Amino acid sequence: MKKLLISSVVLGLGLLLAGCQQRATGNQGYQVGILQVVQHGSLDQARNGFKTGLRQALKAHGKSTKVTYHYLNAQGDQSNLNTMSQQLVQQKNDLLLGIATPAAQALAKKTTTTPTLVTAVTDLKAASLVKSAAKPQTNVSGTSDLTPVGKQLKLLKSLTTGNRPLGVMYNSSEENSVLQVKLAKQYAQRHHLNLKIVSATSTNDIASVLAGLKGQISGLYLPTDNLMASAMKMIGQKAKAADLPVVTGSIEMAEDGGTATYGLNYYDLGKQTGKMAYRVLVNHQKPQTLPVETAKHLHLYVNRANAKSIGLKADQIKQP
Repeated sequence: MKKLLISSVVLGLGLLLAGCQQRATGNQGYQVGILQVVQHGSLDQARNGFKTGLRQALKAHGKSTKVTYHYLNAQGDQSNLNTMSQQLVQQKNDLLLGIATPAAQALAKKTTTTPTLVTAVTDLKAASLVKSAAKPQTNVSGTSDLTPVGKQLKLLKSLTTGNRPLGVMYNSSEENSVLQVKLAKQYAQRHHLNLKIVSATSTNDIASVLAGLKGQISGLYLPTDNLMASAMKMIGQKAKAADLPVVTGSIEMAEDGGTATYGLNYYDLGKQTGKMAYRVLVNHQKPQTLPVETAKHLHLYVNRANAKSIGLKADQIKQP
């Protein structure tokens, strides 16, 4: 009787351990929590690209494991970020994804153990998400959306005439935007460009700031800024009415109302992040050891309809 009891206990423990191992290797599926700061084209594309990248990586390696996504969007509200990040951590997801800096920071404040990847974050170190881009040394890594600010300003200059300064509009409360404006100032100083830099912190501000720029600038530059991206259709309409070329930080922003850009595609950036997720989930690599990645491909994009409406020939717009 004792032998039978002991054998049953051993068998039960064995099944329990096997079940745990099966869950750990993802045979019962992976749970991925996604927190996005706000809804707009660039971030939506990054999310879709992430799913595609992870799916493609699983398929390429012969894995048929199911991935269940728990997606939450804070719609730009800080209190929502706090509540939603806590919710995703408590769900015990296998991996967390933060899309844009505020979402990434919210998740990082809630857990130092759950593997976390981020995308659409310009400078992970400045955002206190990693110790360094080469060696994160935290539970966070991911992809940076740092764009070639200098080349984008050069592109804008090539689309303008006259001696009026180039306008730069951004949200001063977004860390990633502050960094890009700093890079813009440095480029302008080196290349003797005159910039008129203005800030807006809400959609209502944008309309009044644009009105204040009327007749003062020859073109407008918008960095990869969540507020600007959310208001691109309105910005594009007002700029078009003033015959102003608009160069944006991302392709998606240019599609929504800009004139052109030389930059990254957020869908592709998301795919890169998805492939990093495969390494974390399947290969059990820790974010601590995964260097932060930047976009592998940059593209010249021209919004032909916008260019034509302000008197520019799309075929004459060249890569900077």
